[in-house]
Amino acid sequence: MLHRTWRRAAIAAASLLTLTLVACSEEAGDAKDLSGNRAGAMADYAVGTQFTATEPLSFSILYNNHPNYPLKNEWLFWSELTKRTNVKLEPVAVPLSDYEQKRSLLVGAGDAPLIIPKTYHPAENQFVSSGAILPVSDYLDLMPNFKEKIDKWGLKPEIDTLRQSDGKFYLLPGLHEKPWQEYTVAVRTDILDELKQPVPKTWDEFYTVLKAMKAKYPDSYPYSDRWSKPTPGGALLRIAGSSFGTQAGWSFQHSTWDPAAGKFVYTGATEQYKQMIQYLNKLVTEGLLDPESFTQSDEAARQKLANGKSFVITSNAQTLVNDYRPDLAKTIPGAKLVNIPLPVGPAGEINPASRLENGVMISKKARDSKNFVAMMQFIDWLYYSDAGQEFAKWGIEGTTFVKDAAGKRMPAPDVDMIGLNPKGTKHLQKDFGFANGVFAYGGKLDLMQSFFSPEELEFQKVMNTRKPIEVPPPAPLTDAEREQVSLWETPLKDYVTQNTLKFILGQRPLTEWDAYVGELKAKNADQYIEVVNKAYERFKKDNG
Repeated sequence: MLHRTWRRAAIAAASLLTLTLVACSEEAGDAKDLSGNRAGAMADYAVGTQFTATEPLSFSILYNNHPNYPLKNEWLFWSELTKRTNVKLEPVAVPLSDYEQKRSLLVGAGDAPLIIPKTYHPAENQFVSSGAILPVSDYLDLMPNFKEKIDKWGLKPEIDTLRQSDGKFYLLPGLHEKPWQEYTVAVRTDILDELKQPVPKTWDEFYTVLKAMKAKYPDSYPYSDRWSKPTPGGALLRIAGSSFGTQAGWSFQHSTWDPAAGKFVYTGATEQYKQMIQYLNKLVTEGLLDPESFTQSDEAARQKLANGKSFVITSNAQTLVNDYRPDLAKTIPGAKLVNIPLPVGPAGEINPASRLENGVMISKKARDSKNFVAMMQFIDWLYYSDAGQEFAKWGIEGTTFVKDAAGKRMPAPDVDMIGLNPKGTKHLQKDFGFANGVFAYGGKLDLMQSFFSPEELEFQKVMNTRKPIEVPPPAPLTDAEREQVSLWETPLKDYVTQNTLKFILGQRPLTEWDAYVGELKAKNADQYIEVVNKAYERFKKDNG
């Protein structure tokens, strides 16, 4: 889902392997004997090989049941997956709204299914010390496609950010060849034309555009936003924060790497965070940004856009096509709304998106199964092979999709997906179970962009000319450290969130910034960063 939250359980201190030993064990593969765990596995499984179990197998999987395409047992996805792999998946369905809580309860009680997908780092941290999930990095020799993509795409720095203090990682993330920046702002370009304003390329130019809109339509708030829950202004702060060189809203993390200083700093107290707040406060103060953006419902924000009371809204490819344009078509014929490339801020022309996505945890119970090796091969094929990724996303060639002479994928004549084939009477997700967020993510650039309209492709082309954001170095905490910082995190985050909103809305003057920073220190911000930097120095020393 959009907002990435996690809970951390209390964790007992444990003895840890050194990173040097771990590095050796990873290179050598799992040191434990797997000879009794190979039932159903392929002896010659490799990159480019279709995984097919040598005997019928079934694996339980935690299933995030999305309301937009509720689970159906008769989906073609299930039967075709079994046909290709000789594996039957047994979904344990959990509603999207309860997924994280239910996952925590099941894992904590030892009742989780063997395969636990749809997990966003660092949500796995809370399960590490108990041994409830496997250190998947110990078993990479069973996953040739996963290993190949990490090597080919140079993903080792990103993977290293997943490592725990024992040097291992416990989550198999989705892997992208290129970063995918999903969110930006959508702007009424017909209004820009009316005002003779160019599409803004920077946040400063964006401010100029909003000023022109306000001058022409003084009763409007040119920018009125959505996605205010559970984090006020979650999407807006996320995209603005990245442009200012910080992490805010949905992307907020307590620590931010400062390459100039060579250490981590507390995010909510940095100059970059302050500059972002100052900019947004200016928009609110001058009547350019609707103050209700941080509290109103999505529906209210959409209505203001549809009724011509606003002209700008935070957006992505799907909301532009599925929400905003249909809304406007009913109320303002001729209105033209376009997702513009993410405005450039003080951080420069960067693409802030990560190349890692949510991923899969493996229950510790799986390691004792006679089918463990086969299960890891199956996961490797479905989530990381080119063939498995295309299958999960598009389905069956000739049935749910076709390819043109150039090899471009298109929905079959009777199938639609996000408006690619409006005449299609069947839906790729709802009626067939493909393009399902539990299974379909990551992959080569052409696959990732295969659902994109020409308009979205152009947007991504611009974003991919920008420099990828610098990956922070690893700073994995020990169990005892994590237990300590978990006591500080919620009070700190709540305080940052509350005061960010107060500063932006003018309820607290920015002249009190230094006092606010002092208040963060009183809530253990400095101690928090001290722990993180200690962990960073330890990892750097132990890892050579």
